[in-house]
Amino acid sequence: MAELVEFLARQLVDEPDEVRVEREERDDVLVLLLHVAPNDVGKVIGRQGRIARALRAVVRAGGVRENRRVQLEIAG
Repeated sequence: MAELVEFLARQLVDEPDEVRVEREERDDVLVLLLHVAPNDVGKVIGRQGRIARALRAVVRAGGVRENRRVQLEIAG
């Protein structure tokens, strides 16, 4: 799942080498922290948060497939 998020984010940004995804367990939730360059945060979020919403939908769908709750957080 983290690899998919990283791949998608690399396609969206100007500095793909700065993209990385960290996995973090919080209670019973897997949190994926997406780190991008500060200049690329807006590109990953998109207009009115549409791209971020789409990325989160993909992550949630993958979590359902694995019978687990997964969240995506975007960090600059």
